[in-house]
Amino acid sequence: MGTRVFKRKIYDRLLEWKQRSEGRSALLVQGARRIGKSTIVEEFARNEYSSYLVIDFNKASNAVKSLFDDLMDLDFLFLQLQTIYNVSLEKRKSLVIFDEVQRCPLARQAIKYLVQDGRYDYIETGSLISIRQNTKDITIPSEEERIDMFPMDFEEFRWALGDTVSIPLIRTFYERRIPLGAAHRSKQRDLRLYMLVGGMPQAVNEYLDSNDLSKVDIVKRNIIQLYSDDFLKLDPTGKLSRLFMAIPAQLSRHMTRYYSNAVVGELEDKREEEMLASLEDSRTVLVSYHANDPNVGMSLTKDTMKYKLYVSDTGLFVTMVFWDRDFAENVIYRKLLSDKLDANLGYVYENLVAQMLAASGNNLFYYTFEKDTKHYYEVDFLLSRAGKICPVEVKSSGYRTHASLDAFRSKFSARIRQSYLLYTKDLMKGEEDLLYLPFYMAGML
Repeated sequence: MGTRVFKRKIYDRLLEWKQRSEGRSALLVQGARRIGKSTIVEEFARNEYSSYLVIDFNKASNAVKSLFDDLMDLDFLFLQLQTIYNVSLEKRKSLVIFDEVQRCPLARQAIKYLVQDGRYDYIETGSLISIRQNTKDITIPSEEERIDMFPMDFEEFRWALGDTVSIPLIRTFYERRIPLGAAHRSKQRDLRLYMLVGGMPQAVNEYLDSNDLSKVDIVKRNIIQLYSDDFLKLDPTGKLSRLFMAIPAQLSRHMTRYYSNAVVGELEDKREEEMLASLEDSRTVLVSYHANDPNVGMSLTKDTMKYKLYVSDTGLFVTMVFWDRDFAENVIYRKLLSDKLDANLGYVYENLVAQMLAASGNNLFYYTFEKDTKHYYEVDFLLSRAGKICPVEVKSSGYRTHASLDAFRSKFSARIRQSYLLYTKDLMKGEEDLLYLPFYMAGML
């Protein structure tokens, strides 16, 4: 079968922008490569406009790009574009898509004047890691709105598999605080499949076509290599690429932060900040910053030099764990499929929770504090809710012991709204403000 067009939640946000903006702003859809930005934007154009024109700046000729050098005559510009792309545009009924806009900075700068002209709507797509590198000499248009796009979340993955019922039902159980009972095992199995395949549309498409995880793994390896090559273009020393590839190893050591010096040697603080910004802009990683003061407004007191890194897609993360081994040797696949993921592989679930929380619109923060002279307590994630905070601990096993969460709840009891422990078992109410939740409910926090 060919490549499918999957239902994505961002479609509703595109529709909301169209109805609210009415041509007064352009929209930039930004995110990592291969997450389906171009596909969903073109699907949106096909459904919501009488006609549309796509300029893919990865493929556009120099002649097309040069049209944006001079905007004195917009009539000439639009006449040329319609002729070149054989598309008839209608005033206030057509959409122009600047795909991979980072490849033509002057086209992005032109957005200001194109929006003011008011004839058509405009959507741009691009990867921030390249966008930031190509905006040094242009004026960023104030008429541009931006939204982030992520890999397919768990619900979108279930939609792709033809299941539109499970997540709304799970949400009902979560809101009513009641366990799923007999249905829990099947939902946990569904989540394990999501962890193995991941949310990259190409990987999901391959799974639906072949039902073969070894072929899915090849697709994911190709995407990871693409990301690594992108980093090498930005940083020929290879340090940026190595920081990305070392994420699973760093998480597996259960350290209180990501130690870049263990991967690439000593870096000056400014250089480390620049490399972290490039990783964050790529949207291939999720950055969780240490909250020095765990309270509402954590972004105001975050420690920008103390952070943890997660891979934005857990399916890619699983493949990265065994990057240097053949698929057949990947014990995570076997253990996850058989529900025997032991404690020393629990960091896979930690990456999953980071992805699910980020996809739900949460900024990621964590907190550590001294237990004794040699040990630290650590709370995996902190969420801000209704003027208070919600600590979240991730436990793949041994859920009855949660010393870090207990110590945090004791230390900051007046600041806490609700505490959560995410684990592999069914929903269960704990003591006082503690709620035990299965991992498939993480995106509902």
